[in-house]
Amino acid sequence: MSERAILPVLLLAAVLGGDGALAEAESGPAGTPAGWPPPIHDAQANSLVLFDQLEYREADGPDVLRWDLVSWIGGDSRRLWIESEGQALTEGGEGEIERLDALYGRLISPFWDFQAGLGYQRNWGRGPGADRLMAVIGIQGLAQYAFEVDANLRLTEDNELSADFQATWDLLFTQRLVAQFRIEGLWAFQTVEELDMGTGFNSLDLGLRLRYEIRREVAPYLGVTWSRRYGTTAALARARGETPDDTAIVTGLRLWF
Repeated sequence: MSERAILPVLLLAAVLGGDGALAEAESGPAGTPAGWPPPIHDAQANSLVLFDQLEYREADGPDVLRWDLVSWIGGDSRRLWIESEGQALTEGGEGEIERLDALYGRLISPFWDFQAGLGYQRNWGRGPGADRLMAVIGIQGLAQYAFEVDANLRLTEDNELSADFQATWDLLFTQRLVAQFRIEGLWAFQTVEELDMGTGFNSLDLGLRLRYEIRREVAPYLGVTWSRRYGTTAALARARGETPDDTAIVTGLRLWF
């Protein structure tokens, strides 16, 4: 039998365990083929800073400057997340930090992170203002049909419990022209008047933004948003002379690096 004919037989025998010496000769470290370098276990730290919203809202009431930031640093399975969302009125000096979170994230499935850490909320310009510190647990990831989901449960230092939910979905018309649909909701288990939160379902926010990606990292956009406050939260708004629902035209810039 020729050498060419013998080689497949020997390789088959090695795979089946018939020749340990040949198996060792034909494979390198961690089962790689002979002569190959050891496999690379990628532990390099990467990072992302994404301003999903940097926008001006021309609303029924006072106009608003708004931001929504998501950032992280870490590897594929463990990350430190810094997230912030809030707004400031263009007149009157009022504003609020709806959330400023520092979270440890751990990959629990191919598309989902479990997160836990600390959060902070604050408003200013209305009376003495108010702030609170809280513990946060949540999940963030990609749901079926490409919905980006971020859901959290928050417990403050005063044992006030709330839950918030956010989901976005991108529709690509071209490689550069993208429509983003967005929905946000908030549920509170106690009333916190200083932060304009009532017991029960607080608010629902819907948005549609059409962006053009000049570069992947830079995308101006136009859009429209609609928000509605419910229950005790709506009653608190009416007591301040505000309407519980609001529609706004938005212009802004989406950035990441």
